[in-house]
Amino acid sequence: MFLGPDLIPFLMLALGSALFVGNGLAMLHPRSEPRGKNELERAPIGRSIVMLIVGLVAAIWALATLLR
Repeated sequence: MFLGPDLIPFLMLALGSALFVGNGLAMLHPRSEPRGKNELERAPIGRSIVMLIVGLVAAIWALATLLR
């Protein structure tokens, strides 16, 4: 079995970390100008904060599962 019985916690750690880092960087470093006419200059703050929290909870939960 690929990665053994801990496949789901590893995937949740990767997904949670990607959500946290990606949304955090999108809020910290917005684009200087949109690439297309349908793109936003900044990431929506409310949605980004919610996704940041979801990613952090998922990553902590997966890490706790892997370390026990």
